[in-house]
Amino acid sequence: MDVMRSYHVDSGAGIEGLSIKEHPVPAPGPGQVVVAVRATSLSYRELLILRGDYVLPVKPDVVPISDGAGEVVATGPGVESVGVGDRVTATLFPSWQDGPFALRHLPQLGGSLDGMLTEYALLDEHALVPIPAHLSYEEAATLPCAAVTAWNALTGDGSGPLPGRTVVTQGTGGVSLFALQFAKALGARVIATTSSPAKAERLYALGADEVVDYRATPDWAARVRELTAGEGADHVIDVVGDLGLSLAASAIGGQVASVGFVLGDPPPLDARAVFRAGATLRGIAVGSRAQFLAMNRLIETHRLRPVIDRVFPFDQAPDAYRHYLSGGPFGKVVITV
Repeated sequence: MDVMRSYHVDSGAGIEGLSIKEHPVPAPGPGQVVVAVRATSLSYRELLILRGDYVLPVKPDVVPISDGAGEVVATGPGVESVGVGDRVTATLFPSWQDGPFALRHLPQLGGSLDGMLTEYALLDEHALVPIPAHLSYEEAATLPCAAVTAWNALTGDGSGPLPGRTVVTQGTGGVSLFALQFAKALGARVIATTSSPAKAERLYALGADEVVDYRATPDWAARVRELTAGEGADHVIDVVGDLGLSLAASAIGGQVASVGFVLGDPPPLDARAVFRAGATLRGIAVGSRAQFLAMNRLIETHRLRPVIDRVFPFDQAPDAYRHYLSGGPFGKVVITV
């Protein structure tokens, strides 16, 4: 096949701005690999890019979506770490191999670099990560952003094992469901928040020890303290942006991982709330390739499977975005290629 199709969009153009264009299939240069993309998945950052609200640079006419999985079909000179036929995913920040995040690692797939909503992707070999053997392409495509973010939020502070600790997750999006699964596999107790009894039942089925309905109990932080004998949680994975409540739910010496702000316009944070909590507040920027590999080892050991809400074909990618935007998905929304 000499010609491939890719979706393109400009930051701020909205779902209606998505368009399909044809290109020659790329040829790999030194250190590069061509991946036939089999599946991609949506995360909240993709909506921010379409709204023009993403905090990192987005190039004009970008191929969107950071998360994808596929098969290596060609390798360039000097490539040694992967071969034709390998099943791979790619890290969101291709140059971030290990260690702390830095300014030099800002280039990211689906933003300043072309992403994965395409039939073929040209990638650096060092950005690639092998897919756990028991996962499908659709499942593997959910890992690079949401799963690695959840892993970093739970383990990236270097505080050690989780047995005996309490973790709070918020809602039923990708990061929160991965955090629930990882925390349970690591031996933690999980208190999940959600908006309905139906979702609560599904969270219990995934292993949550307690579920708090934040619509019935708006001060869910107080309920977390009740459930922890007044101590608070050791880890709070905040995807909402209401950091005051998350800090109120945290134990002294605990940690709040700030992952996102699905509220859109989160309330301001009072510095006194940080002082009173006695907790550490960490901003999470996904994670490194080394963290991705460590996470995959846990996934393989425990045979974990991502929670997928719905799968759309490539030609219906705009409908996948609309479904994700509806706020109803329980888990990840996937687009097959």
